[in-house]
Formats: sequence, C-alpha cells, structure tokens
Amino acid sequence: MNNKEPMTLEGYDLLVEEFKFLLEVEKPKTAEEKLVAAAQGDRSENADYHAAKEKLRFMDKRLFYLNSMIQKSQIIDPLLHEHNKVSFGSTVTIVNIDTDEEEVYSLCGVLESEPENGLISIHSPIAKAMIGKEVEDEFKVQLPHSKKEYEILEIKYKNIFSLKKKIRTKKDFSFH
Repeated sequence: MNNKEPMTLEGYDLLVEEFKFLLEVEKPKTAEEKLVAAAQGDRSENADYHAAKEKLRFMDKRLFYLNSMIQKSQIIDPLLHEHNKVSFGSTVTIVNIDTDEEEVYSLCGVLESEPENGLISIHSPIAKAMIGKEVEDEFKVQLPHSKKEYEILEIKYKNIFSLKKKIRTKKDFSFH
C-alpha cells in the first residue's frame, strides 16, 4: 500500500518548521521547567513538575507524529499539472444532480485540509471519487446514509495556501 502523504511545498515547510520549533525551542524550555520544578523538593505534590512532565509527553507524541508525516511526505507542485483532469491541488466545481446545488472543493493533503472552507483531503471519499475525472464527467459518492451523484462543471488551479483560513504559526506550535 502506498503510504505516501501528498502535500504542497508550503505544507511541508510548515510541518518542518513546527517540528524544529518543538525540538529546538519548546522541548528544551519545558525540560528546563521540569528540572527547576524537580529541584523544589517533593515531586508527589509538585504541580509544576507534573505539568512540565505532562507537557513533555504531549510534545513527544506530537514530534513523533510530525516526524512520521515528514517521512511519508510526497511534495507535489499542483502548478505542474494541467488540471484538465481532477488531481491533487485542483479546485473543482461540481453540481449535485438531484438538488442542482453547486459545491466547490480543493483537493489537498490531510494536514492542509480545512473541510469547512472547502479544502478536502485527497483521501476523502468525494476526492477519491473525483480523481482523474474531467469536466462533464459524472460520479457517485457513497455516504454513510445515502448515495449522491454529481457532475463536474469546472476544474482549475488555485493555490491551497491562498484558500486556507487557518495557517498555523509558532504561537500555535506551543504547548500551553
């Protein structure tokens, strides 16, 4: 099974930035807090010590996850695709054949997705159903309680990061 995680270069850079920040800034700072707290004596009732220890545990879990995503990452530049067929990075306008409602989705990596803003993971059922399709192609998506049928109206390219509403920064990387 292909366990590669497609992502844009911006998505990859953000992943590496968070990993480095946690490893080089946050973790040493928290380890120091733990040492200072430990030096205050009785650890059994030392809230600062336990908080720092817990924070390090969460940090290590996050570092492990980020590292595995970095290892699996497959950087794809959507600009290099023509987007005459739906592919990674495509912004696709579809119409629900039953309701005539239009929906717009951009296909991106799992860490870049914001479903509430139309940025959907390449692994989502609707994205999987659209991959490789062209304008005027119809496709069906099996949802938990129904099957929906769509037609593709338009395929174009828009930069994923220009569509994102929530781009993480160092402030978001920190564990409070």
